[in-house]
Amino acid sequence: MRHTRYEAEHEDFRQSVRAFLDAEVAPFHDDWERAGIVPRELWTAAGAQGLLGIEMPERHGGGGLRDFRWSCVLSEELTWIGASGVGFGLHNDVVGPYLRDLATHDQQQRWLPGFCAGELITAIAMTEPGAGSDLQGIQTTARRDGDDWVLSGSKTFITNGINADLVVVVARTDVDVPASRGLSLLVVERGMPGFSRGRNLEKVGLKAQDTAELFFDDVRVPAANLLGTEGRGFAHLMENLPQERLHIAVSAVASAETVLALTVEYVTSRTAFGRPIGSFQHSRFVLAELQTEVTVARTFVDECVRQLGTGDLTATDAAMAKWWTTELQHKVADRCLQLHGGYGYMSEYRVSKAWRDSRVQSIYGGTNEIMKEIIGRSMGL
Repeated sequence: MRHTRYEAEHEDFRQSVRAFLDAEVAPFHDDWERAGIVPRELWTAAGAQGLLGIEMPERHGGGGLRDFRWSCVLSEELTWIGASGVGFGLHNDVVGPYLRDLATHDQQQRWLPGFCAGELITAIAMTEPGAGSDLQGIQTTARRDGDDWVLSGSKTFITNGINADLVVVVARTDVDVPASRGLSLLVVERGMPGFSRGRNLEKVGLKAQDTAELFFDDVRVPAANLLGTEGRGFAHLMENLPQERLHIAVSAVASAETVLALTVEYVTSRTAFGRPIGSFQHSRFVLAELQTEVTVARTFVDECVRQLGTGDLTATDAAMAKWWTTELQHKVADRCLQLHGGYGYMSEYRVSKAWRDSRVQSIYGGTNEIMKEIIGRSMGL
Protein backbone atom coordinates (compact mmCIF):
# COMPACT_ATOMS: atom_id res chain seq x y z
CA MET A 1 0.00 0.00 0.00
CA ARG A 2 1.25 3.45 -0.90
CA HIS A 3 1.46 5.71 2.14
CA THR A 4 0.96 9.43 1.80
CA ARG A 5 2.19 10.86 5.11
CA TYR A 6 5.14 12.74 3.65
CA GLU A 7 5.84 15.30 0.96
CA ALA A 8 9.05 15.78 -1.04
CA GLU A 9 10.48 18.25 1.48
CA HIS A 10 10.13 15.71 4.28
CA GLU A 11 11.99 13.12 2.24
CA ASP A 12 14.77 15.63 1.56
CA PHE A 13 14.97 16.21 5.30
CA ARG A 14 15.13 12.43 5.80
CA GLN A 15 18.30 12.26 3.73
CA SER A 16 20.02 14.88 5.89
CA VAL A 17 18.87 13.13 9.07
CA ARG A 18 20.13 9.81 7.75
CA ALA A 19 23.53 11.28 6.89
CA PHE A 20 23.82 12.78 10.39
CA LEU A 21 22.85 9.53 12.12
CA ASP A 22 25.18 7.47 9.95
CA ALA A 23 28.08 9.69 10.97
CA GLU A 24 27.26 10.63 14.55
CA VAL A 25 25.10 7.85 16.01
CA ALA A 26 25.25 4.47 14.29
CA PRO A 27 29.00 3.83 14.82
CA PHE A 28 28.82 4.62 18.55
CA HIS A 29 25.45 3.44 19.82
CA ASP A 30 26.75 0.07 21.02
CA ASP A 31 29.29 1.91 23.16
CA TRP A 32 26.53 4.10 24.59
CA GLU A 33 24.51 1.00 25.41
CA ARG A 34 27.40 -0.28 27.51
CA ALA A 35 27.90 3.14 29.12
CA GLY A 36 24.18 3.55 29.82
CA ILE A 37 24.06 7.11 28.51
CA VAL A 38 24.43 9.19 25.36
CA PRO A 39 27.15 11.88 25.49
CA ARG A 40 26.07 15.50 25.67
CA GLU A 41 28.19 16.28 22.62
CA LEU A 42 25.65 14.46 20.47
CA TRP A 43 22.96 16.90 21.59
CA THR A 44 24.92 19.98 20.58
CA ALA A 45 25.82 18.33 17.27
CA ALA A 46 22.13 17.63 16.67
CA GLY A 47 21.28 21.21 17.56
CA ALA A 48 23.81 22.52 15.06
CA GLN A 49 22.22 20.25 12.44
CA GLY A 50 18.75 21.67 13.11
CA LEU A 51 17.32 18.47 14.58
CA LEU A 52 16.22 20.01 17.89
CA GLY A 53 13.42 22.52 18.34
CA ILE A 54 12.04 21.90 14.88
CA GLU A 55 8.69 23.42 15.85
CA MET A 56 10.16 26.25 17.92
CA PRO A 57 10.15 29.87 16.67
CA GLU A 58 13.01 30.78 14.36
CA ARG A 59 13.85 33.82 16.50
CA HIS A 60 14.96 31.42 19.23
CA GLY A 61 16.99 29.18 16.92
CA GLY A 62 14.20 26.74 16.06
CA GLY A 63 12.97 25.55 12.71
CA GLY A 64 9.65 27.39 12.86
CA LEU A 65 7.91 24.37 11.33
CA ARG A 66 4.58 23.56 13.01
CA ASP A 67 4.29 20.17 11.36
CA PHE A 68 4.64 16.97 13.39
CA ARG A 69 5.77 15.08 10.30
CA TRP A 70 9.29 16.48 10.64
CA SER A 71 9.54 14.84 14.06
CA CYS A 72 8.10 11.63 12.61
CA VAL A 73 10.96 11.50 10.10
CA LEU A 74 13.54 11.89 12.88
CA SER A 75 11.82 9.25 15.05
CA GLU A 76 11.65 6.78 12.17
CA GLU A 77 15.28 7.20 11.21
CA LEU A 78 16.45 6.73 14.80
CA THR A 79 14.25 3.63 15.11
CA TRP A 80 15.36 2.10 11.83
CA ILE A 81 19.02 2.07 12.98
CA GLY A 82 18.11 0.83 16.47
CA ALA A 83 19.19 4.06 18.20
CA SER A 84 16.78 3.62 21.10
CA GLY A 85 18.95 5.52 23.57
CA VAL A 86 18.81 8.89 21.86
CA GLY A 87 16.21 10.99 23.69
CA PHE A 88 15.52 13.58 21.00
CA GLY A 89 11.85 12.56 20.78
CA LEU A 90 11.23 13.20 24.47
CA HIS A 91 12.94 16.58 24.12
CA ASN A 92 11.22 17.68 20.88
CA ASP A 93 7.81 16.04 20.97
CA VAL A 94 6.98 15.63 24.65
CA VAL A 95 8.62 18.53 26.51
CA GLY A 96 8.82 20.86 23.51
CA PRO A 97 5.08 21.63 23.23
CA TYR A 98 4.92 22.70 26.89
CA LEU A 99 7.70 25.24 26.39
CA ARG A 100 6.39 26.36 23.00
CA ASP A 101 2.78 26.87 24.05
CA LEU A 102 2.91 27.66 27.77
CA ALA A 103 6.18 29.53 28.36
CA THR A 104 6.00 33.28 28.74
CA HIS A 105 8.01 35.61 26.51
CA ASP A 106 10.73 35.90 29.18
CA GLN A 107 10.80 32.14 29.74
CA GLN A 108 11.16 31.49 26.03
CA GLN A 109 14.04 33.93 25.82
CA ARG A 110 15.74 32.18 28.73
CA TRP A 111 15.24 28.57 27.65
CA LEU A 112 14.46 28.13 23.98
CA PRO A 113 17.83 29.12 22.46
CA GLY A 114 19.57 26.47 24.59
CA PHE A 115 16.76 23.99 23.90
CA CYS A 116 17.25 24.35 20.16
CA ALA A 117 21.05 24.31 20.36
CA GLY A 118 21.16 21.13 22.45
CA GLU A 119 22.82 23.00 25.29
CA LEU A 120 19.77 22.64 27.55
CA ILE A 121 18.52 19.05 27.58
CA THR A 122 15.00 18.60 28.91
CA ALA A 123 12.89 16.04 30.75
CA ILE A 124 9.39 15.89 32.21
CA ALA A 125 8.82 14.43 35.66
CA MET A 126 5.36 12.95 36.20
CA THR A 127 5.86 9.40 37.46
CA GLU A 128 6.42 8.81 41.18
CA PRO A 129 7.35 5.65 43.12
CA GLY A 130 3.74 5.42 44.36
CA ALA A 131 1.96 6.95 41.37
CA GLY A 132 2.60 5.70 37.85
CA SER A 133 -0.13 6.25 35.28
CA ASP A 134 -2.42 7.68 37.97
CA LEU A 135 -1.71 11.40 37.84
CA GLN A 136 -4.37 11.94 40.51
CA GLY A 137 -2.06 10.15 42.95
CA ILE A 138 0.87 12.55 42.67
CA GLN A 139 2.33 13.37 46.08
CA THR A 140 5.12 15.79 45.18
CA THR A 141 4.12 19.18 46.59
CA ALA A 142 5.09 22.82 46.16
CA ARG A 143 4.08 25.56 48.57
CA ARG A 144 4.39 29.26 47.87
CA ASP A 145 6.89 31.14 50.01
CA GLY A 146 7.37 34.74 48.93
CA ASP A 147 8.78 34.84 45.42
CA ASP A 148 9.49 31.10 45.38
CA TRP A 149 7.80 27.76 45.31
CA VAL A 150 9.28 25.28 47.79
CA LEU A 151 9.24 21.90 46.03
CA SER A 152 9.40 18.58 47.91
CA GLY A 153 9.05 15.01 46.71
CA SER A 154 10.55 12.50 44.30
CA LYS A 155 10.06 11.17 40.79
CA THR A 156 11.22 8.00 39.11
CA PHE A 157 11.70 6.45 35.64
CA ILE A 158 12.54 9.89 34.20
CA THR A 159 13.87 9.74 30.64
CA ASN A 160 16.87 12.05 30.05
CA GLY A 161 17.02 12.23 33.85
CA ILE A 162 20.80 12.25 34.16
CA ASN A 163 21.52 14.60 31.26
CA ALA A 164 18.57 16.96 31.81
CA ASP A 165 19.26 20.63 32.49
CA LEU A 166 15.57 21.63 32.61
CA VAL A 167 12.95 19.37 34.19
CA VAL A 168 9.25 20.14 33.96
CA VAL A 169 7.98 18.84 37.31
CA VAL A 170 4.33 18.04 37.99
CA ALA A 171 3.53 18.98 41.59
CA ARG A 172 0.56 19.61 43.84
CA THR A 173 0.35 23.32 44.57
CA ASP A 174 -3.03 23.00 46.31
CA VAL A 175 -3.49 19.89 48.44
CA ASP A 176 -7.01 20.83 49.49
CA VAL A 177 -8.62 20.26 46.09
CA PRO A 178 -8.64 17.27 43.71
CA ALA A 179 -5.50 16.85 41.61
CA SER A 180 -7.43 17.85 38.51
CA ARG A 181 -7.54 21.38 39.98
CA GLY A 182 -4.50 21.37 42.24
CA LEU A 183 -1.55 20.45 40.01
CA SER A 184 0.93 22.91 38.50
CA LEU A 185 4.03 22.65 36.32
CA LEU A 186 7.32 23.97 37.67
CA VAL A 187 10.57 24.12 35.72
CA VAL A 188 13.52 22.96 37.84
CA GLU A 189 16.97 23.85 36.56
CA ARG A 190 20.26 22.01 36.97
CA GLY A 191 22.13 23.17 40.06
CA MET A 192 19.19 24.39 42.11
CA PRO A 193 19.96 23.63 45.79
CA GLY A 194 18.04 20.58 47.00
CA PHE A 195 17.64 19.10 43.51
CA SER A 196 19.49 15.80 43.19
CA ARG A 197 19.51 12.72 41.02
CA GLY A 198 19.64 9.11 42.02
CA ARG A 199 21.28 6.36 40.06
CA ASN A 200 21.03 5.85 36.33
CA LEU A 201 18.50 3.01 36.41
CA GLU A 202 19.46 -0.31 34.85
CA LYS A 203 16.70 -1.50 32.55
CA VAL A 204 15.72 -4.56 30.51
CA GLY A 205 16.01 -2.57 27.28
CA LEU A 206 16.74 0.97 26.07
CA LYS A 207 20.18 0.51 27.58
CA ALA A 208 21.70 3.73 26.22
CA GLN A 209 18.83 5.91 27.43
CA ASP A 210 19.57 7.61 30.76
CA THR A 211 16.62 6.99 33.06
CA ALA A 212 16.87 8.34 36.58
CA GLU A 213 15.29 8.95 39.94
CA LEU A 214 14.94 12.64 40.83
CA PHE A 215 14.72 14.07 44.34
CA PHE A 216 13.49 17.50 45.47
CA ASP A 217 14.40 18.43 49.03
CA ASP A 218 12.79 21.83 49.67
CA VAL A 219 14.00 23.13 46.32
CA ARG A 220 13.32 26.85 46.02
CA VAL A 221 11.93 27.28 42.52
CA PRO A 222 11.44 30.93 41.50
CA ALA A 223 7.82 31.88 40.84
CA ALA A 224 9.08 32.94 37.39
CA ASN A 225 9.58 29.22 36.66
CA LEU A 226 5.88 28.40 36.87
CA LEU A 227 4.96 27.02 33.46
CA GLY A 228 1.43 27.77 32.33
CA THR A 229 -1.30 28.59 34.81
CA GLU A 230 -1.22 27.74 38.50
CA GLY A 231 -3.67 24.92 39.25
CA ARG A 232 -4.10 23.98 35.58
CA GLY A 233 -1.26 21.48 35.42
CA PHE A 234 -3.62 18.55 34.93
CA ALA A 235 -5.36 20.33 32.05
CA HIS A 236 -2.01 21.18 30.46
CA LEU A 237 -1.00 17.51 30.65
CA MET A 238 -4.26 16.36 29.09
CA GLU A 239 -3.75 18.79 26.22
CA ASN A 240 -0.28 17.44 25.43
CA LEU A 241 -0.49 13.72 26.21
CA PRO A 242 -2.16 12.81 22.86
CA GLN A 243 0.92 14.00 20.95
CA GLU A 244 3.21 12.10 23.34
CA ARG A 245 1.21 8.94 22.74
CA LEU A 246 1.22 9.47 18.99
CA HIS A 247 4.99 9.89 19.13
CA ILE A 248 5.20 6.48 20.80
CA ALA A 249 2.91 4.97 18.14
CA VAL A 250 5.05 6.36 15.31
CA SER A 251 8.18 4.75 16.72
CA ALA A 252 6.31 1.50 17.44
CA VAL A 253 5.24 1.13 13.81
CA ALA A 254 8.72 2.03 12.58
CA SER A 255 10.22 -0.60 14.87
CA ALA A 256 7.78 -3.26 13.70
CA GLU A 257 8.53 -2.44 10.06
CA THR A 258 12.27 -2.63 10.71
CA VAL A 259 12.17 -5.98 12.49
CA LEU A 260 9.88 -7.42 9.84
CA ALA A 261 12.23 -6.36 7.02
CA LEU A 262 15.25 -7.80 8.84
CA THR A 263 13.41 -11.08 9.38
CA VAL A 264 12.33 -11.41 5.76
CA GLU A 265 15.98 -10.97 4.80
CA TYR A 266 17.03 -13.57 7.36
CA VAL A 267 14.51 -16.29 6.43
CA THR A 268 15.34 -15.83 2.77
CA SER A 269 19.01 -16.60 3.30
CA ARG A 270 18.86 -19.04 6.23
CA THR A 271 18.18 -22.69 5.28
CA ALA A 272 16.80 -25.71 7.13
CA PHE A 273 16.28 -29.19 5.70
CA GLY A 274 17.79 -27.96 2.46
CA ARG A 275 15.30 -25.11 1.97
CA PRO A 276 15.16 -21.42 2.88
CA ILE A 277 13.23 -21.00 6.14
CA GLY A 278 10.97 -18.52 4.43
CA SER A 279 9.76 -21.13 1.96
CA PHE A 280 7.96 -23.11 4.66
CA GLN A 281 4.25 -22.40 4.83
CA HIS A 282 4.35 -21.61 8.53
CA SER A 283 6.98 -18.90 8.02
CA ARG A 284 5.13 -17.43 5.06
CA PHE A 285 1.85 -17.31 6.97
CA VAL A 286 3.39 -15.72 10.07
CA LEU A 287 5.12 -13.05 8.01
CA ALA A 288 2.04 -12.46 5.86
CA GLU A 289 -0.06 -11.89 8.97
CA LEU A 290 2.51 -9.52 10.47
CA GLN A 291 2.87 -7.59 7.22
CA THR A 292 -0.88 -7.10 7.07
CA GLU A 293 -1.14 -5.91 10.67
CA VAL A 294 1.81 -3.54 10.34
CA THR A 295 0.33 -2.04 7.17
CA VAL A 296 -3.02 -1.51 8.91
CA ALA A 297 -1.24 0.06 11.91
CA ARG A 298 0.74 2.48 9.76
CA THR A 299 -2.39 3.49 7.88
CA PHE A 300 -4.18 4.34 11.14
CA VAL A 301 -1.16 6.19 12.53
CA ASP A 302 -0.82 8.15 9.28
CA GLU A 303 -4.39 9.33 9.75
CA CYS A 304 -3.70 10.25 13.38
CA VAL A 305 -0.70 12.31 12.27
CA ARG A 306 -2.87 14.07 9.71
CA GLN A 307 -5.52 14.82 12.33
CA LEU A 308 -2.91 16.12 14.77
CA GLY A 309 -1.90 18.58 12.09
CA THR A 310 -5.47 19.78 11.61
CA GLY A 311 -6.19 19.92 15.34
CA ASP A 312 -8.71 17.08 15.17
CA LEU A 313 -6.82 14.29 16.96
CA THR A 314 -8.76 13.18 20.02
CA ALA A 315 -7.36 11.74 23.22
CA THR A 316 -9.32 8.56 22.47
CA ASP A 317 -7.81 8.07 19.02
CA ALA A 318 -4.32 8.75 20.40
CA ALA A 319 -4.94 6.12 23.10
CA MET A 320 -6.08 3.64 20.44
CA ALA A 321 -2.95 4.29 18.40
CA LYS A 322 -0.67 3.96 21.41
CA TRP A 323 -2.02 0.69 22.79
CA TRP A 324 -2.56 -1.05 19.46
CA THR A 325 0.80 -0.22 17.89
CA THR A 326 2.88 -0.94 20.99
CA GLU A 327 1.23 -4.33 21.49
CA LEU A 328 1.84 -5.02 17.81
CA GLN A 329 5.46 -3.91 18.08
CA HIS A 330 6.11 -6.45 20.82
CA LYS A 331 4.18 -9.16 18.94
CA VAL A 332 6.21 -8.58 15.77
CA ALA A 333 9.50 -8.63 17.68
CA ASP A 334 8.51 -11.82 19.48
CA ARG A 335 7.34 -13.68 16.36
CA CYS A 336 10.37 -12.55 14.40
CA LEU A 337 12.75 -13.59 17.15
CA GLN A 338 11.17 -17.06 17.02
CA LEU A 339 11.78 -17.24 13.27
CA HIS A 340 15.45 -16.49 13.92
CA GLY A 341 15.65 -19.59 16.12
CA GLY A 342 18.59 -19.69 18.53
CA TYR A 343 20.29 -16.83 16.73
CA GLY A 344 17.41 -14.57 17.69
CA TYR A 345 18.38 -14.99 21.33
CA MET A 346 21.93 -13.81 20.66
CA SER A 347 22.64 -10.17 21.46
CA GLU A 348 24.53 -9.53 18.23
CA TYR A 349 21.32 -10.00 16.23
CA ARG A 350 19.25 -6.84 16.09
CA VAL A 351 16.01 -8.74 16.59
CA SER A 352 17.00 -9.51 20.18
CA LYS A 353 17.59 -5.84 20.95
CA ALA A 354 14.31 -4.91 19.28
CA TRP A 355 12.54 -7.50 21.43
CA ARG A 356 14.04 -6.09 24.64
CA ASP A 357 13.43 -2.48 23.68
CA SER A 358 9.82 -3.12 22.68
CA ARG A 359 8.67 -4.27 26.08
CA VAL A 360 8.51 -0.86 27.72
CA GLN A 361 6.39 0.68 24.97
CA SER A 362 3.16 -0.67 26.45
CA ILE A 363 4.12 0.76 29.86
CA TYR A 364 5.31 4.34 29.49
CA GLY A 365 3.25 7.23 28.18
CA GLY A 366 0.42 5.74 30.23
CA THR A 367 0.10 1.96 30.43
CA ASN A 368 -1.99 0.23 27.80
CA GLU A 369 -4.49 -0.65 30.49
CA ILE A 370 -5.02 3.08 31.03
CA MET A 371 -5.36 3.54 27.26
CA LYS A 372 -8.19 1.02 27.26
CA GLU A 373 -9.84 2.85 30.18
CA ILE A 374 -9.76 6.06 28.14
CA ILE A 375 -11.29 4.29 25.15
CA GLY A 376 -13.90 2.52 27.25
CA ARG A 377 -15.01 5.71 28.96
CA SER A 378 -15.38 7.40 25.56
CA MET A 379 -17.91 4.69 24.77
CA GLY A 380 -19.96 5.59 27.84
CA LEU A 381 -18.85 2.48 29.73
